[in-house]
Amino acid sequence: MATEDPTDLLDALLALLRGGVPDRYLTPEDLVTMFSLPSVETVYQWRRKRIGPPGFRVGRYLRFNPAAVRAWEAERTALEDAA
Repeated sequence: MATEDPTDLLDALLALLRGGVPDRYLTPEDLVTMFSLPSVETVYQWRRKRIGPPGFRVGRYLRFNPAAVRAWEAERTALEDAA
């Protein structure tokens, strides 16, 4: 009878419990780095104008789901390619 590695079982259980939740949400500073933006203020302007990727607040902090940012980027790229 083969025994399973307990760490593999734990990793599988944690992945199941997470249910698609990312390990880390992105900060406005991450978006500045990803898109070579001039400043964090650009990210906040996008949010005010509702033209940037969807974000959410955790207390006073703004966070972005990496999958939503990728989807927003793909949508913007498709729009530019179509134009």
